[in-house]
Amino acid sequence: MRIAVPAETQGAETRVAATPETVRKFIGLGAEVVVEKGAGTTSGISDAEYEAAGAKIAASAAEAVAGAEIVLKVRRPAEAEINGLPAGALVVGIMDPYGSEAQVEALAKANVAAFAMEFMPRITRAQVMDVLSSQANLAGYRAVVDAAAEYGRALPMMMTAAGTVPAAKIFIMGVGVAGLQAIATARRMGAIVTATDVRPATKEQVESLGAKFLAVEDEEFKQAQTAGGYAKEMSKEYQAKQAELTASHIAKQDIVITTALIPGRPAPKLISAAMVESMKAGSVIVDLAVERGGNCELAKPGETVMTANGVKIVGHLNVPGRLPATSSSLYAKNLFAFVETLIDKKERKLAVNWEDELVKATCLTKDGAVIHPNFAPKA
Repeated sequence: MRIAVPAETQGAETRVAATPETVRKFIGLGAEVVVEKGAGTTSGISDAEYEAAGAKIAASAAEAVAGAEIVLKVRRPAEAEINGLPAGALVVGIMDPYGSEAQVEALAKANVAAFAMEFMPRITRAQVMDVLSSQANLAGYRAVVDAAAEYGRALPMMMTAAGTVPAAKIFIMGVGVAGLQAIATARRMGAIVTATDVRPATKEQVESLGAKFLAVEDEEFKQAQTAGGYAKEMSKEYQAKQAELTASHIAKQDIVITTALIPGRPAPKLISAAMVESMKAGSVIVDLAVERGGNCELAKPGETVMTANGVKIVGHLNVPGRLPATSSSLYAKNLFAFVETLIDKKERKLAVNWEDELVKATCLTKDGAVIHPNFAPKA
C-alpha cells in the first residue's frame, strides 16, 4: 500500500498534507509513504525529518504519485496534477467543488476516487476528521492577531501613571468555530467583545465566553439552523432588520471580524459601504469570508484596503495557511483519522467500505463518474 504526499501547487499554499508524526502512523499501518521533495518546507518540515520518520523522498510529483493507492492533498489537484494521478487511486483533500464542476468532472475522467474532506458529516465519530473545524479554529485566532497588528493601538484597558488606555471594542459577525475562537482570543487579549449570528444556539456559546450577543431574535431567528448545525440563508426581510440593528453597533466598534459562510453559496454581505463609512478612522475590518466573495462590500481578496475615511479592510487569503506549521499538524491528523478507516489493519491493505456513512458523505468521484448527490448529473 503506497501513500503519496505531493507538494501543493495551487496559489500560495503553505500547508502540507502529512507530517512526520502521521507518516510514522501510516507506516505503522503497513503503508509505504512517499513525499515529494520540499513538500513540507513552507510548513517548517524538512525532507530529512520525513526520512527520519520512515518516508521516502521523491524528486518530483510524478515520481511521488507513481503507483500510489492513496494521494494526500491539502487543496484539490490542479489540472496538470490530475493528468498524472494513477487510475483507481484515492485522492483525499479539500476539494472545494462548488463552482468547480469542470474540475470535479476531470477527476472523474482520471478514474480516481476523490474525497472532499470538507463534506465530513458533523457526527461524534467524525469529530477528529473535521478539517473545517480544525482550520477555522486557527483562522479565528489569526484574524484577531492580524486585526491587532493593523489596529495600531493596545487592545486591553491599561491603567498607567500617564493616564488610562481604554479597551478596544471588537465585534465578531458569525459565531461558528472561527467566530468562537475569535471571541475567545479577543477576550484573552483584553478587548470588549460583542458577537452576532443567525443561529439561536450560539447565544449561549457567546455569553459563556464572556461576550455580549447581538441579534434580532424573532420567529425566523428561532428556526435559523439546519439539522447539521449550519446557518440557513435568511430572508431579505430578516437581513434588513439585522442590518439595521448592526449598523449603529458597527459605527462604535474599533475592530470587526466577519466569519459568515453558508456551504455552497456566496458569502452573505453583512457590512455595506455605508457601514464602513460610519466607522472611526483607524478602525479595522478583517473579512474571513473574502475567498467566497466577502462579508464586507469593500473587501478585496488578497488585499488590505484603506478607505477614504481611514478604515483598514483586511482580506487575507488562506488564513489558516498563515500559521502553516500548526495548521498542517492539525490537518494531517484529520486526514490520518479518516484514511485509517479505509485500511484493513489485519491485512495491512486498503479496504474501503463504500457503504460507510463517512465514505458516502465525502466521495465525489468513483469509477469514472461523479457520484456525490450534490454534483452528479441529474437523471
